[in-house]
This record gives sequence, structure tokens and C-alpha cells, in this order.
Amino acid sequence: MKLDREESAYRVRVEAAEQARNRKHKPHRSNPDEERYGFANYLMNFTKGLQHDPGTGVVADPNHFKAFRTCIDEGYVEPFTSRLFVPTEEGRRKWEAPTAGVVFDLQGPDAQAVTMAPAPELCSDELTFEIAEVYELALLRDVPLSTFDEGGGSKQASLDASIKRLSALQYAKDRFPNRPRKTGCSGVLDRQTAFRGSSPGVEVGPYVSQFLWIGNDDCHDMGDGYITYGAQTINQRVPIAKTGEDHMQDWMSWLRVQNGYDVNGCSKGQTLDCKGRFICTPRDLATYVHFDALYQAYLNATLILLGMETPFDPGFAKLSGQRNMYKPGDSSGTDQNAGGFALWGGPHILTLVTEVATRALKAVRYQKFNNHLRLRPEALAGRIAQADKLEKKYPGLCGCLKTMKKDLTYTLKSIDKHNGPDAKLPGGNHLLPMAFAEGSPMHPTYGAGHATVAGACTTIVKAFFDTGTVFGKNAEKGHCKFGKYGFYPSISSAGYFEPDAAGKKLSYKSRKGCALTLEGELNKLAANISIGRNMAGVHYYSDYYDSLRMGEEIAIGMLEEQALCYPTDDFVMTVPTFDGDQVRIGAR
Repeated sequence: MKLDREESAYRVRVEAAEQARNRKHKPHRSNPDEERYGFANYLMNFTKGLQHDPGTGVVADPNHFKAFRTCIDEGYVEPFTSRLFVPTEEGRRKWEAPTAGVVFDLQGPDAQAVTMAPAPELCSDELTFEIAEVYELALLRDVPLSTFDEGGGSKQASLDASIKRLSALQYAKDRFPNRPRKTGCSGVLDRQTAFRGSSPGVEVGPYVSQFLWIGNDDCHDMGDGYITYGAQTINQRVPIAKTGEDHMQDWMSWLRVQNGYDVNGCSKGQTLDCKGRFICTPRDLATYVHFDALYQAYLNATLILLGMETPFDPGFAKLSGQRNMYKPGDSSGTDQNAGGFALWGGPHILTLVTEVATRALKAVRYQKFNNHLRLRPEALAGRIAQADKLEKKYPGLCGCLKTMKKDLTYTLKSIDKHNGPDAKLPGGNHLLPMAFAEGSPMHPTYGAGHATVAGACTTIVKAFFDTGTVFGKNAEKGHCKFGKYGFYPSISSAGYFEPDAAGKKLSYKSRKGCALTLEGELNKLAANISIGRNMAGVHYYSDYYDSLRMGEEIAIGMLEEQALCYPTDDFVMTVPTFDGDQVRIGAR
């Protein structure tokens, strides 16, 4: 018997390996900007941490970038220290895990088996729109998120002005041909759709997902915002960053950050009031994603759903002990004597939600460093700020930066006013106001680590729970949660929780029309965390869009391999994708 088990275990591992092997490694393609603008000291690539020219802001010596690229391609850690020329001032930041994409894993798709489409390139309408979005979000950091909703709060002239400026750009007029965005009924951006993402349900209800506000602690009301975490609780409130405090708004501070100096020292990079409040503004959301543990929001969401006793995927209801909830014809009302725990229950889901994150991070590191090496928004804004000087020095740019600057005229006027004058920038101060003193992290922008983890972790949650449930009061009599708020198959009234203007208290509001679905709120959660990074100034929309889908692919691959390990009971789960399709896993 022992030998039979040993052989069976071996065969399952071989079968999983064969399944992984049959996932053909897709070709990794990047846009042509690295080769196309190499003559301009690689101004469209990530160079943060190298020495930059104080007059133009591009890397001072192109050979330093070439050496950086060689270290990346070779994949060893030590050369980043011994072979690269970097500024020597004390207190430097380190490049973050530049070799993580070359390691291997024993489960799920190989880090290099998944990929992302080429990023928008210089001279494209899409890139112009992307940087415009990031600029506009910087201007809107302290605008209440309750106004990012047709029915939410008083009129906000600044938000309406931002949407108007974005809608006037060519990429919006062409209806976002490459990476779709949610729009209103007429196909244009409005308050209910701007800055929201692309997946089903993200445009329904409040901008912020319920999972970033509500709790599930039986010792408190759901609206108190406390999540049960074993015998402890998690508080959904976040520290309050100082209103109006932005960073890197003058050329010399921008330059120091690009050179890799640790401008924070022992500080947090934000002035914080730790009394906290519920997320109310883009700045609050940026603060959340400044300090979160990457998979934190999805672990919290899972804890909330388990505390609500949200039903699992109907496809394995009998395995999880929830057969009676769906009343299949063969149950005869008989209670089950076996339920989920190590399989099909809380511990299974909670551990998998966190486990998938490390695979997502390794895959996205390969895209960041080895494939795209794309510059951060703060660096592109520096190019725009010095457009005239760069075009004069490098005529081969053919006016691309000047054209972008012209297309962004009205947004840049607002940015210049927000930043204030800088003698080093006589043509206008068009630097990107950053939420954090250190600006972006020390790795390239595309893909986004937060967004890839969001795609992977959210996919796990969607796979295990019934995503067709809706938010409201439980209408199932006899259920221990009868009359309680949560995601249930049957509700007596639909609604949502939302904070007051001060962010101190959540209150429940009834909702007419489309109810908030679990699928929509999970998609919204992934978008909130990903685009929250855009609100901080550290990512573009395409970073969210493509990274999310790569993370989803990683999670589905892991689930497919794990399904091979369940040899007895029939098992199937259905996963709704971020594009609105469905993937079925486990059916042989």
C-alpha cells in the first residue's frame, strides 16, 4: 500500500509537470522605445538609481544604462553592486529584487511562461492619455471619492474639469481602442466611470469596494469596520495623510530622487495622523497602498466573506458542506456530516490567497526588469518638463515630446499652478506631484506588482466563493445570518455601506437598480488597489490593465494543477474573468 501511494504521489507530480510543460511560453515583446531612443540616453527607460544629467534629467552616461541592462540580463545579484556606477552619497535606495524573474517555482505557470503586451510607446495617443490620467489624479488627491459617482455628494468642479480635459484628448475621442475603460451610456467618461478600471461591476455603486470599508466582527456592527482575525481584529481605518502635501515638485528634489538618494531617512515619506479614518479620498487610497502587505486586501476580503458565511462556489457545495444551501434534488434535506476545512474550507482558501502572491511577484519582476524596463510616470513628467531642451539636444526625437506637451496644454497649466514656479523650469513646472517623498519604488513601472498580485489573489477568491451573490440583508429564514448584511443568494433589500464626510462612521444606504454583486466588488477591489497606485503617481493605467490579467492567468494555472491532486470526489469550480468570460477548472 505504501508503494502504491508513493507511486501515485509521483504520478500526480509528473502529471502537473506535464500540464505546466504544455503551457507554451509566449514570446516576450516590448515596445521599441529602448532601441528607438537609445541615442537620447535611453530617455524612455527606467534609469532610477543611476547618475542623471542635472540639466536634462536623462541618464548622464548611456554606458551606465547599458551596464545596468547587462546586469539584468545576466541575472546575478552581485554585479548590481560591483559593476555599476551610481552616485555615492550616503543613504541610497536599493533596486528591489531585480533577479526575481529568473528563479523557478514548483507550482503554477513558470515566471516566464506568462507575459504582457508591449506598453504604450512615445508618440502614441494612448501614452499621452495615460500620463494625463496620472496628472489629473494628482490634482484630485483630496477630492472626496463620494463625488466619483453620479449620485454622490455635492458638485465638484475640479473633478468635472479633469474629466472634461481627459475627454478632449484624441485617445478618448477614439473610444480607448487598445485597453478599454468603463464609460457612460454615450461612450464617454463621466463621474460614474472615470478612473474606475475595466472589469464587470466596477462602475456600479460607490467608487470604493465594500471590502475596503466594512467589517465582519460579531462583537461590532459591520459598519464599525472591524474584521475578525482569529481572536483579534483588523481595523479598516487608515492613517490620514496631510491634505495638500505633495512631493518632488521642484527640479532639484526630483533629480535627487532619480539619482536614488534615500530622501526619507527614518521617516515614512508622508506626514500622517495615525488616528485614522475610512478611505475617503484618493490620497487615503494612495496611503493604503503605500504601506499594505500586497495580499492584505484580499486576505481581509476572504476573512469578511467567511465571517458572513458567504456561500462557496455551487460546483463543490457538497465538498464544502454547503449542499443544503443550494438544495440539490438528491439531498432530500439531509444534513451533511462532512464539511470543508483543510480542503474546501477557510484554511484552504486563506492560505492559497497568500500563496499565489509570491508567484505573481516573480512573474511581474521578469516583465519589469528583463522585458519592458519602462520608465515611471514621475520620469516621463520630467521629460515633459524639459521637452524643449531635450528636443533641441536630440533632434531625432522628431518633436514627440513637444507634441505630447501641446496635447496636454490644459492639464499642464493646472499642474504648473499646483506646483508653483521653479527657476530651473522656465518653460513651466510640469513635474508630477507625488504622494510620497521617495516617489516610486526602485523598480520599473510595467507591470505593476500591486496589480499582478491583485489579479492573482482576487482570482482565487472568485474561484472559491459564489460570485453571483449580491449585497444586502439576508432573506433566508432559519439561517444564522438572517437579516444581517452581507453577500447572499437571496436578499430582502439591496444596498451598500459608505463613510460620512469625515470618514469616521459607515452607514448603510438602500440601493435601487443594480445591486452590488460579489464579482463586481472583487473586481472593484482589484481596481481600487491597482489604480490607488496611479493616485500616488507611481503607475499608469496600462500597468493596472495588463498586470491584472497576467495575475489572473497565474492563479488559474495554480488552480488547474491543484485540481489534479483531488483523486476521489468530482470537483469543479467556475471562475469569472476580468474580461467577463468564465473559466471552468477541475472538470475532467
